[in-house]
Amino acid sequence: MIILHRRFYAAIALFGASMLAMPSAAIAAEPAKTKGDTKKPKKPDNSGPKAAEPLFRSSEPVRLTITAPIGALTKGGAGADAGLPGTVSVAGSPEVLPITLRPRGITRRKRETCPFPPMWLDFVGKPPENSVFKGQNKLKLVSHCRSPSAFQQYVLTEYAAYRLYNVLTPTSFNVRLANIDYVETGGKPVVSRIGFLIEDGGEVAKRNQLNEVKGVQRIRSAQLDPRQAMRVALFQYMIGNLDWAMTAGPPGSDCCHNSRLFNAGAATTGYVPAPYDFDYSGLVDAPYAVAPESLKIASVRSRRYRGYCSFNAEIPAMVAEFNAKRPQLLAVFDDIPGMEPDVQSKARKYLESFFEQISTPEGVADKIEKACL
Repeated sequence: MIILHRRFYAAIALFGASMLAMPSAAIAAEPAKTKGDTKKPKKPDNSGPKAAEPLFRSSEPVRLTITAPIGALTKGGAGADAGLPGTVSVAGSPEVLPITLRPRGITRRKRETCPFPPMWLDFVGKPPENSVFKGQNKLKLVSHCRSPSAFQQYVLTEYAAYRLYNVLTPTSFNVRLANIDYVETGGKPVVSRIGFLIEDGGEVAKRNQLNEVKGVQRIRSAQLDPRQAMRVALFQYMIGNLDWAMTAGPPGSDCCHNSRLFNAGAATTGYVPAPYDFDYSGLVDAPYAVAPESLKIASVRSRRYRGYCSFNAEIPAMVAEFNAKRPQLLAVFDDIPGMEPDVQSKARKYLESFFEQISTPEGVADKIEKACL
């Protein structure tokens, strides 16, 4: 349980000792006041819907070569936290772009969990107009964590979770699957593995004519858009995830824990949350993922709804939306290159069990309405 405790308490430390018995999702408890709302946001672009940048316009895997001090980055060597220089190149293209790489994450950044951690890719300079990376400034890279082939399937299943939320709403993080050759500075090949890149929050905002909320660590649940918040809560229940929050972030970080907020103009209500990082979900079922001890749940595969009771009026419409999109949601697993048949089957069955739970008014009342916070 040590891994859980470190990740969990780091996310909720700002709430004080009286809150430590709550699960990570439950750090959405009402704070006394909002902090940081005085920061003036940029005026949103209302010129019309925006297309994703080139990197995220395709679902085909992209072949990349990342050359950097891989050993120092994975072992947390000197300078790793500040960033180490490297390059990224795309197969079939002559471009070689300078980047700075640094490890990221909480649990996956710990070497005992992931000897090969997820990383930030910061571009040094603006990628050219003809580059697949056009418009990118920095990207999150979800790496393979460990060498065994099973970890490749965990990566693909987490990638599928992002695609599931893409089906539900455009206010979501786009992802791009990648086959990555990691090469040590000097030219020595290290390893070739599957990973995926996550769209930056600024791009999510631009596509949806919204602002990404920054400089705010806590909000009240009443400041959330009820329909959007309900969608997030039901989605997290669907994939069996408890490692998230919609109203607070870890100390020193913008709101929220494993999600980001978006709003229109200078509005301090109607915040739209967009979730990310699903490795602790029951859908992914990573070997290092454990349920919060306080909930007395034996496995992350056991679902627990963590949405707000104040949004229960949205339940009928949101349940109807999920049911209407059931075919598209289940079909996501058919379109994941490299996902093994047994992994696809396991993922589909897990989602099917969710749809069985919400198939009757009694199931919705028992699993959702009565379980709210």
